[in-house]
Amino acid sequence: MKGSLWLAWRQQRVLVGIGAAALVVAAAIAAYYRSGMLDALHSGLFDDCGTGPLHCSRSDTGLPLLLDVEPLKYLGVLNIALPVVIGVFWGAPLLGRDRELGTHRMVLAQSVSRGQWFASRSALATATTIALSGLLAGVFSWWWRPAADRSYGLFWYDVTALSGSGPRVVAAALFGLASGTLLGLLARRVLAAMGLTLLVTGLTTLLLEWAHRTRLLVPPHTYVSAGILPKSPMGEKWSTGTYGLITTGGRHDDVLNCPFPSGAELRECMATHGYVARFYEANPAGDYWTFQWTDTAILGGLAVALTVVTVLLLRRRV
Repeated sequence: MKGSLWLAWRQQRVLVGIGAAALVVAAAIAAYYRSGMLDALHSGLFDDCGTGPLHCSRSDTGLPLLLDVEPLKYLGVLNIALPVVIGVFWGAPLLGRDRELGTHRMVLAQSVSRGQWFASRSALATATTIALSGLLAGVFSWWWRPAADRSYGLFWYDVTALSGSGPRVVAAALFGLASGTLLGLLARRVLAAMGLTLLVTGLTTLLLEWAHRTRLLVPPHTYVSAGILPKSPMGEKWSTGTYGLITTGGRHDDVLNCPFPSGAELRECMATHGYVARFYEANPAGDYWTFQWTDTAILGGLAVALTVVTVLLLRRRV
């Protein structure tokens, strides 16, 4: 087993080094830009800005006050792309390269079982994937926290924050590794396995983003304000864009039936149509963790299932 571990290290050390270098660069960039972010926040310029999606403005120009969060978003994009990158460049060749070149026969001929061969290669890849993805997610959260859920920063429901931070980044990276490993075992050529892995991980990522936007897995809450009273502030909530009016019978109608923000016109319209309240649908900021753990369960479950299938197929394919 020690020999197979040494061989696994020899084969994967370049990838480990690239991952470590990427982490160091990301951490250095985060430290630099976060320092500038804190300086801007401590300047007092943003002291009168509250939570909520509405921007506060400069008193002299009227322009919105915004922090530079574009570099932070780039890190979020990197974290979202991790399952694709790891799956294509690490998972697919993990077993596929040995099978394509036939070098696995030499290893198995030296009293190394198929299970040991798989374990030695997957152990290093899995450990590095967990460490790299977990630390990159941590760097994002550390950088993001001073500007989180503020009009001048980045809200929790922005795609780069929701999908580029938290435990779901680790689960997604493990899913990418597991899918690439299985496809590398099934395909006859590593290049074909890489293409299939790109397709599978890319589609899965897009499917989860679609589920976020449609609230398929985490349904929104309904917020009601009686009569013509102003609706409760949106604040940090993630609106679905669904607003409306409620009748005495509880039916929800479109807001365009009474398209008045407030005042006598709204009161008269609601009375005419029998409306007694207004509503809107949104996810509160606390649903960030609901989204996180839902994604983590799905992606982590897929990673485990794909790994089990890989182990079961080893005897037939190797």
